Amino acid sequence: MDHLSEAALLRRAVVRLNRRLRQERGDGSLSPNQLAVLGYLQRNGSATPGEIAAEERQRPQSLTRVFAELETDGLIVRETGTVDRRQSVLTLTESGRRALERDTAERDAWLAEALGALGETERGVLALAAAVMERLGTIDVPVRPG
Repeated sequence: MDHLSEAALLRRAVVRLNRRLRQERGDGSLSPNQLAVLGYLQRNGSATPGEIAAEERQRPQSLTRVFAELETDGLIVRETGTVDRRQSVLTLTESGRRALERDTAERDAWLAEALGALGETERGVLALAAAVMERLGTIDVPVRPG
């Protein structure tokens, strides 16, 4: 079954909401890559740069500057790995956890206000959609050559 029109509709809605959420971030907010790294470490605990890059579908070299910025700002610490001393392991600091919470709180506050403008049924539909979108984000589907 062809779901291209549904996919396009969903993609446009997600892009629009994501754009609006980015606009609701305050000055001095974390960059999207910084948020991704800190969020990964909060959800999964300590990790190597390669593990984080793989999850974010980037090369570790692409995130080198982000890791350095976060370390300089005291939001993560880098330690030598215990299994492979050539590997570094990144860990979220308490300051990093607080920075992540502040950054997400700004967008959550806007979203909570916006949700208040919707009806109860619409909010229920969105709660269900959020769960489905979480699941959708974990599905691995091979891309067919077009």
